Amino acid sequence: MKFTVIGGDMRQVKLAELLAEDGHEVTVFALDKLRFDDGVSHAPTPRDAVHGAQCVILPLPATSKEGILNAPLSTGLHTTREIVSVLERDQLICGGRIDGSTGELMRSLGLNVADYYEREELAVLNAGVTAEGAIQLIMEETPFTISGASILVIGYGRIGRLLSAKLKALGANMTASARKWSDLSWIQAYGMTGVPTGEIDALLPYFDVVVNTVPARILSEDRLRLLRRGCLCLDLASKPGGMDFSAAARLGVKAVWALSLPGEVAPATSGAAIRDTIYHIISEMRC
Repeated sequence: MKFTVIGGDMRQVKLAELLAEDGHEVTVFALDKLRFDDGVSHAPTPRDAVHGAQCVILPLPATSKEGILNAPLSTGLHTTREIVSVLERDQLICGGRIDGSTGELMRSLGLNVADYYEREELAVLNAGVTAEGAIQLIMEETPFTISGASILVIGYGRIGRLLSAKLKALGANMTASARKWSDLSWIQAYGMTGVPTGEIDALLPYFDVVVNTVPARILSEDRLRLLRRGCLCLDLASKPGGMDFSAAARLGVKAVWALSLPGEVAPATSGAAIRDTIYHIISEMRC
């Protein structure tokens, strides 16, 4: 097949290289800060990039802000309208976390669009990479070992579940919070302390590390005041995040907002996960 990879970070770079290694013809655009090995060619314009492509792959997330392509590895600034205007109806357009206005524009043009970030297989693989990246950050940002540390993970979704299990395996004294009673039962079944997310206040002074995975304002200024001195707060939630970072700075709380960890800590693994997910989408369309 002929693939076009447009914009993105090192995940898309590795994705393009992996597609070429699989024998596909690969063209890239808005990745001009990097040089690629043989098998991947740069296109000078979006139209040249997508010409003849059967599958066009947009980044994760597709936009950095409304109307602007997410392209940190490009020397130029590109609008989503600039990209979408040259796409064709017979092409499969795969993007990650496509925002509402971009998705609406694509649908109005009758384009065949699939959001690969909505696929469960990619979500699970991303959660595993994020969990490992979070452990790396905890080790780098604290003066103590994970073994023996008291750690709270807020939220028991995919990331919270995998991260809690990995931290417990490393010897941490684990507490995890959840909204659902069923999740609290699973937390207890795995030998951890479970607490409803709305009731974490009484326990906050006793943790060495607090990790938030919920994309809602969970760690307000009032809750940040409850933390013990030296506690590390790690926010893994996507924008707008789950922590009041302005309050954390005023209070002297060590706070880290770790966005797009898969692309930061394991772009090769993440690129392979995106490739496999797109292969799945193509396979299902052919059935």
